[in-house]
Amino acid sequence: MADADSDALLVERIKRGDSRAFEMLVVKYQRRIERLIGRMVRDSDLVQDIAQETFIRAYRALPNFRGESAFYTWLYRIAVNTAKKALVELKRDPVIYESALLSGDDADETSRPESTLTDAETPEAVLASREIAAAVNAAVENLSEDLRQAVTLREIEGLSYEEIAEVMNCPIGTVRSRIFRAREAIAARLRPLLDTTDGRRW
Repeated sequence: MADADSDALLVERIKRGDSRAFEMLVVKYQRRIERLIGRMVRDSDLVQDIAQETFIRAYRALPNFRGESAFYTWLYRIAVNTAKKALVELKRDPVIYESALLSGDDADETSRPESTLTDAETPEAVLASREIAAAVNAAVENLSEDLRQAVTLREIEGLSYEEIAEVMNCPIGTVRSRIFRAREAIAARLRPLLDTTDGRRW
């Protein structure tokens, strides 16, 4: 709650003409926005451009922001729409990398080199992990855009169902349905690798 309150205070300062307050919000959320966009597009060169356009649009739209949702939820919605618009203009499809679904935290994604194996990371385990990653990636790529976006916002960005409904501009029941269907589709691709039975995900 304190985080949301601090965002609200910064927004009020921006509305009073304090441009430095907006810079603080950019610094606070730039990395998260770039990660979100990076999971929607393949071309890493586009990520910073789309992120920059997101913040420009947000700045211009701030006078209309009434605080009915959290600032970052509102910002995410702008980021998603900006990315989708850019992809349509480039005639590209949004895609999520397999690493997106395998790392659900905010840790630095440039983790230790793959060549450095721990005791639990035998060559067989590494190979199995890569096979699972490839299966996840293939499953996610085959999802419809709505399912892909919903499961990413939930599993990777950690948004609540209410926040996802705000971002996707749809009822919360629709969000739940999309996430369920996305998880089932991914699980169906993983079952042969994980040797799980029907009715269990992973």
